Amino acid sequence: MQCLNFEEAVAKIVAQDARYQYAAYVFVQEALKHTQKMLGRSSSGKAHVGGKELLEGIRGYALETYGPMALTVLEEWGVRSCEDFGEIVFNMIAHNLASKTDSDSREDFRHGYDFIEAFRKPFLPSRAAQTAPPKSVEA
Repeated sequence: MQCLNFEEAVAKIVAQDARYQYAAYVFVQEALKHTQKMLGRSSSGKAHVGGKELLEGIRGYALETYGPMALTVLEEWGVRSCEDFGEIVFNMIAHNLASKTDSDSREDFRHGYDFIEAFRKPFLPSRAAQTAPPKSVEA
């Protein structure tokens, strides 16, 4: 059997499962590398990242990369919940683009965090700023 490179493998996944766009898989792969580096596991033999750790890494990476547009970008790719990240990861595992341990499961991605809280709320004005009267400008 011929080994596929990342791009070919993702194209095959997307052809078989069109729920998520190609870019979502690239993002998850980049977020995984970011998370490994953040946890100090990128150069070690123990590079495995669990589902909950990956979700936190994904959140931070999305906010750093896309800022206030993170939620919009993820939704455009078909990603609307942490469970969607789990589906992407397990599609990647099925195509040998990621690995798992015996304790890893899709369940690790359930109820991770609310997308509005994670990706929209950090950019909303604080409550005090919303209720404070506008300051007058003197000429």
